[in-house]
Amino acid sequence: MAFPLAFLSLLLELAFGYPDRLFKAIGHPVTWIGSLISLLDRRLNSQFDSPRLRQTMGMLALAILLVAAIVPALLIESIFSLIPFGIIATAIPASSLLAQKSLAEHVGRVATGLETGGLAQGRKAVSMIVGRDPERLDEAGVSRAAIESLAENFSDGVVAPAFWLAIGGLAGGVAYKAVNTADSMIGHKTPRHQAFGWAAARLDDLINLPASRLAALLIIAAAFIVPGASPGRAWKSVLRDASKHRSPNAGWPEAAMAGALGLSLAGPRYYGGVLVGDAEMGAGGRRAATAADIRRALKLYHAADLLLGAVIGIVAAAVILQGQ
Repeated sequence: MAFPLAFLSLLLELAFGYPDRLFKAIGHPVTWIGSLISLLDRRLNSQFDSPRLRQTMGMLALAILLVAAIVPALLIESIFSLIPFGIIATAIPASSLLAQKSLAEHVGRVATGLETGGLAQGRKAVSMIVGRDPERLDEAGVSRAAIESLAENFSDGVVAPAFWLAIGGLAGGVAYKAVNTADSMIGHKTPRHQAFGWAAARLDDLINLPASRLAALLIIAAAFIVPGASPGRAWKSVLRDASKHRSPNAGWPEAAMAGALGLSLAGPRYYGGVLVGDAEMGAGGRRAATAADIRRALKLYHAADLLLGAVIGIVAAAVILQGQ
């Protein structure tokens, strides 16, 4: 019943998100996972160890993290499977692994900031969703950053957790979220985490491969139904540019979004004062992105998200009918 679980989780999260009152009361699964990662980083990642030992300790930390995440998820699934409408009860915690509603809200705030408060408000809003230096961004840079974040997080925050929920149930979704959170916290090429975070970064690349390709296809399909978007350009952009991105996964949804909107995304960016080079996605040339382009990107995102739900819903219905 993993596909029906994924479908119900998508519906619940889209309708309700993760309530602020609940977050203030008990936190969020990602914050719980993050706390464990921080503890493991402090206890197992010693600067006095050799790179080889730190890499081994990073693998051990990842194994501990996965066990700590998967075992409770399996217990929840087992207990809820014994009660009436247990799949709905399971879908409630599973929905917290998705970010459809919050992603659209955060990106929408960037457009609103630019429209109502100018560049200063746009920079402030975009700093909440990207790691690059906001003070170096002009209006076009802020708009591009928001659209890039929307495309990449559609893959990482929506398609991937939904995919792994559909494949592995609650345990599959939780395992994905644990690895993805570990990559965001320790999967960096810094002196402290180059070796220790190696396993988390490599596993995250692997488990995001199917979702990133699916996210690109969904954006291309959405371009058929969103006025002004170009599925042809999106397809060409993916074929031409996706593999050039420094990430093996982020380039796919970013290239699709860039092509569909007629923009250029990615390229060189500043993080912590350091210029990080990357290939450009799309062939938009010098056309400056605007808040209006963020709104267009959000329309594409909503259409792609609905298509994702439709695909999973159709498969879920087929599974239910086959089991009767």
